[in-house]
Amino acid sequence: MSKSRGREVEPRDRAFGKRVADLRRARGLTQQQLAALLSNRTSGWMSQVERGIQPVRRMDVLQEIAAALGVSAQTLNPDAPLPAPAAEPVPVLSNDLDAAREVIAGHPALNALLGTEPAAPVDLEALTAQVDEMWEQTHQAAHPVVSDMVTELIPKLEQAVRTVAEQDRPQAYGLLSNAYQALAAAFARQGDARAAWVAADRAITTAELAGDALLVCAGVFRMVHAFVRLGDKQEAERAARTAIQALEQRGSLPPEGLSVLGSLHLAKALVHARQSQRAEAREEIGKARRVAEQLGEDRNDYHLEFGPTNVAIQAVSTAVELGDAGEAIDVAQTIDAEDLSPERQGRLLMDLGRAYAQRRQTSDAVDCLLRAERLSPDLVQNHAAVRAAVKEMVLVSGPNVPTDLMDLADRTNAME
Repeated sequence: MSKSRGREVEPRDRAFGKRVADLRRARGLTQQQLAALLSNRTSGWMSQVERGIQPVRRMDVLQEIAAALGVSAQTLNPDAPLPAPAAEPVPVLSNDLDAAREVIAGHPALNALLGTEPAAPVDLEALTAQVDEMWEQTHQAAHPVVSDMVTELIPKLEQAVRTVAEQDRPQAYGLLSNAYQALAAAFARQGDARAAWVAADRAITTAELAGDALLVCAGVFRMVHAFVRLGDKQEAERAARTAIQALEQRGSLPPEGLSVLGSLHLAKALVHARQSQRAEAREEIGKARRVAEQLGEDRNDYHLEFGPTNVAIQAVSTAVELGDAGEAIDVAQTIDAEDLSPERQGRLLMDLGRAYAQRRQTSDAVDCLLRAERLSPDLVQNHAAVRAAVKEMVLVSGPNVPTDLMDLADRTNAME
């Protein structure tokens, strides 16, 4: 009678065990020391896990091992579901937009409202140029410049909508809405969700007064991103869904309407990805891709930068959020983002860096994050997901942390 050889080790269990062993050694721990950090586990059990003989299927056990090793559950098992926190960590904010925060802290044109000062002449052409410049600086992530512009521009626009001739009022309200939308985008990129929400809310109200329904929907897009950063996923999903339904019921849309519709699908995909709703997120990416194909080109209607390229960039971001690092890297390598704004290029590099970090390709991850930082410092330095990725890479590196990674950790406050 032949001797039983026991259960065959499954490849995924062998790979899991090797990851545990590699991380344990990087920490300088023995199997006995690691087992002591767990609940009711022995060095023998730990040895079986590392050899793949003992599968780890329960999420609570996986999370316990990951916590003991100082990494995420997804680092040990890429198929593990991503956590869905109630709210994102509060970012360490730059003070680059402090002057802009003061402008929206209250009513920016009380003198005009109360009639306590003479109405200044309104030059709508000059104001249009200033709003366009404000958007240009926002896309460049030049937040100190944006903040300086806002201190004069917003009060001027608030006064203009109250003093221009009746026939010019819709145009003035449209300019004011655009200025608030640029401010909402700047606040969101810096991580100040509450200020982004206030600016987006004012953008929606003034867009309606301008009589521009598509501008209202673009404001909803800004609002969705504010809700996501606030951790209000249900409100974000409802806002996006309601605007999408309204646009679809309208029927045939002009190119500008398609840009707004596609952007809202991308925003909704982000909401689903943050809740680890894989199928729903991919469905929204697919819908946005079909809208982009119908549009046929990259456009910048309402400063949304929507088109086939932006859909691909969002597909990368969504894959990273869902933990599909390999897919994110494959899609990113097909994108030519040279003609997009520095902010969009920076976001692509940031997400690509996060994907490499998930794959534990530290050198590639750091290179991408540093390139993203050069293009859009605020985006990288104030992004919670970047801080988490940088912290994990530092911990995995153990005592041999690369200097450029440690410097990046300092700039992002990743270890605090």
